[in-house]
Amino acid sequence: MFPQRLDSTIAYDIAKAMMDGFNRHYRLFRTESARAKHRFETADWHGQQRAQRERIEFYDLRVKECVMRLEKEFKAGAQPMEVWQQIKLHYIGLLVDHHQPELAETFFNSVTTKILHRTHFHNSFIFVRPAVSTEYIENEEPAAAPTYRAYYPTRDTLQETIVRAIDNFRLQKPFDNLERDAGFVLAAMDARLQDTKLRANFQIQVLTSLFYRNKGAYAIGKIINGFVEVPFALPILHTKDGTLVIDAALFGEDDLLILFSFARAYFMVDMEVPSAYVQFLRSMMPRKPRAEIYNALGLAKQGKTLFYRDFLYHLRHSSDNFRIAPGIKGMVMLVFDLPSFPYVFKVIKDFYPPPKDTSREQIKGKYQLVKQHDRVGRMADTLEYSEVAFPRARFDDELIAEIQKFAPSQLEISDRDGDGQVEVIIKHLYIERRMIPLNIYLQEAFDQGLENEKPREQMGKAVIEYGNAIKDLVRANIFPGDMLWKNFGVTRHGKVVFYDYDEIEYITDCNFRKVPAPRNEEDEMSGEVWYHVGPRDVFPETFGPFLLGNQAVRDVFMKHHADLLDAAFWQSHKERIAAGHVHDVFPYEREKRFVRS
Repeated sequence: MFPQRLDSTIAYDIAKAMMDGFNRHYRLFRTESARAKHRFETADWHGQQRAQRERIEFYDLRVKECVMRLEKEFKAGAQPMEVWQQIKLHYIGLLVDHHQPELAETFFNSVTTKILHRTHFHNSFIFVRPAVSTEYIENEEPAAAPTYRAYYPTRDTLQETIVRAIDNFRLQKPFDNLERDAGFVLAAMDARLQDTKLRANFQIQVLTSLFYRNKGAYAIGKIINGFVEVPFALPILHTKDGTLVIDAALFGEDDLLILFSFARAYFMVDMEVPSAYVQFLRSMMPRKPRAEIYNALGLAKQGKTLFYRDFLYHLRHSSDNFRIAPGIKGMVMLVFDLPSFPYVFKVIKDFYPPPKDTSREQIKGKYQLVKQHDRVGRMADTLEYSEVAFPRARFDDELIAEIQKFAPSQLEISDRDGDGQVEVIIKHLYIERRMIPLNIYLQEAFDQGLENEKPREQMGKAVIEYGNAIKDLVRANIFPGDMLWKNFGVTRHGKVVFYDYDEIEYITDCNFRKVPAPRNEEDEMSGEVWYHVGPRDVFPETFGPFLLGNQAVRDVFMKHHADLLDAAFWQSHKERIAAGHVHDVFPYEREKRFVRS
């Protein structure tokens, strides 16, 4: 399949131009990530949010630039397949000693599929599997910092070492009292370690770059004591006085999984060797797929590549069928899943019954808004794919009929590659982590009987979390639109997350009103809305009848979240956000925060 010799005079030039395009992309990506440090130091929160949004667009812009250059200078699309086989081999040669080879391979795939108009990973001209190992890559330049710093304290120097580790980040902003905060961390560390005796190999490893997101910076590392490894994260925040504090100490895989959740915005991290950061983080969170770690670091295209490879691997080693996803069917999205795979697949329907008034492009715009927004741990991230091929033999006939009925424009069934394997091709697809729909989660509690303590506690916590989720979304300037229970899911950590985006709006674009008092008895008895309602008007007091039909649910909701039914609550947040205030939304429980006198 591959050429025996590299005799094309143009193949190397094309490969080199593609590598130049990738290097430009990663240089710009890394520069923007490094600037997060200055924005944090100067408390430029709006600049941080803007940079997080804009950085997401970098990749597609650089791919487009590279495609235009290759067509203009080399007429790349007209080159024969023999030349493209040589281009790939030359490109592999350029990956030797490269610090981001896995990202460069993905960039090659993106550019090549744009030029060759191939939409599947079933050919020899792209990297179906990685060609270059990412194991043990380090920047060997003398002045380069290592991926992580290792400290070897004694019991007597532990607090001093924590201070030194934080000082090494060279933040250009004074701490309120770093020695005091290091003492808080040390006390939390002692409480967390099962065995406080320091072993011969006791060390603290801290990643060299801080992780920036929203209004926080996070020092990420792990404690190694004998055969015990404990991951940790230290959130650094600004005080009202403009100084810095270590706000908490997060320990263990579960705390880190929540910090790196798929429902949170991407971090900004200055990384020369991203695979080394991923390897370090994976050692701390072995249950988290590498794809999701790349996503969390802002390298979403690499995350998509790894996810797709994992998906193909899972298909090969499983035998269950895709089916219509359990739960209440949506009016806008057709959802299916594979029971053995922890994700759901969502297709935009071709038509929407009243009262839905939207379009495919509007829905795609809402999903893009969520991708670029601060998700504050309450909106699931999505992976967006086009022209995805599935084996037809793995699809239930009922599911095929459902797609043919509601989204025929998105479906093709064919032997496109001419190999005798009939495929289902979905034209446009969103993929999300599977969660338990909140309505099903509550129904399970009801079915067990609320007179029993455990289901009553399950119901109560879920309702409280539901209200907390909405309030976090409000702080992030998001109005969910459709707040029905079925549009929220429960994660494995018990967090309630929103995942139905076709009606979301910015809080600042909504007009929150009280229902006007009836003018007369006829108004009061009318079954119709007798007052004017604008397209952006929202009446929070009307949420109750739709959400709180169950008395037990209503009692919990009204005790903890009655303010969500008051227009004044929503309007006050709208006014603060419009005035430029950026709310704190913590990726950890408030009780974990250090108490300062």
